[in-house]
Amino acid sequence: MTTILLPATPGAPGAGPGSGSRGAWWRRRARDGAVLGAVLAAVLVTVLAVLAPGTGRADPPTGPPPVGAPPAGDAPGTADRAPPPAPRPPAPARPPGAGIPAPGAQYSWPLLPAPAVTEPFRRPTFAYGRGHRGADLAGAPGQAVLAARTGVIAFAGRVAGRGVVSVDHADGLRSTYEPVSAVVTAGATVGAGDPLGVLEPGHAGCPVAACLHWGVRRDRLDHLDPLVLLRPARLRLLPWGADGPP
Repeated sequence: MTTILLPATPGAPGAGPGSGSRGAWWRRRARDGAVLGAVLAAVLVTVLAVLAPGTGRADPPTGPPPVGAPPAGDAPGTADRAPPPAPRPPAPARPPGAGIPAPGAQYSWPLLPAPAVTEPFRRPTFAYGRGHRGADLAGAPGQAVLAARTGVIAFAGRVAGRGVVSVDHADGLRSTYEPVSAVVTAGATVGAGDPLGVLEPGHAGCPVAACLHWGVRRDRLDHLDPLVLLRPARLRLLPWGADGPP
């Protein structure tokens, strides 16, 4: 083992004769020891405070929760979730005579008894021009809205706060009914005269308690007059030309 000799510290015992230098050295040692003891005591108190169960943890808040805070027990973010959708109204009864078209026609009235027309169809001058893309029919709030022909529900829900139901038919047309509280769901098959929902009030420009806006279109922008579909198909007799059959 190698022994390393360090030079004596001035004022340490043996550094020089005399009791004065030895007394100063011991006083400095005592002072340094007191400082070190205070530091160790502070560290010990901090460690015990961290390790002691329940110590150093924030107490649960008392009193009413802050404004806008979710109720206790709710998962974070639940206060921002949209409210659940309103339950669907019960399906109305199918009225007598529903789904029976006029002789030669393939579509029937979506309201019974046959309603008054409060605003007729007006074809737009161009695809996005002004017009009235359907016919408004006078009704009553809560009245059954019926499928004008057999088809498949293409949409049933709310658009800009208004209940809308659309039905795709086998002839390539789509009929639309609004405002309606739907009792059907997308993808369901309905027969002519089956209830689609109940009529809601609040249609703009309606002169009575409630009006049904009934529209029909072919493709995306080709809107048709739905009242024409209630009439029998019109036949036109054309003369045979010289190249016609004998």
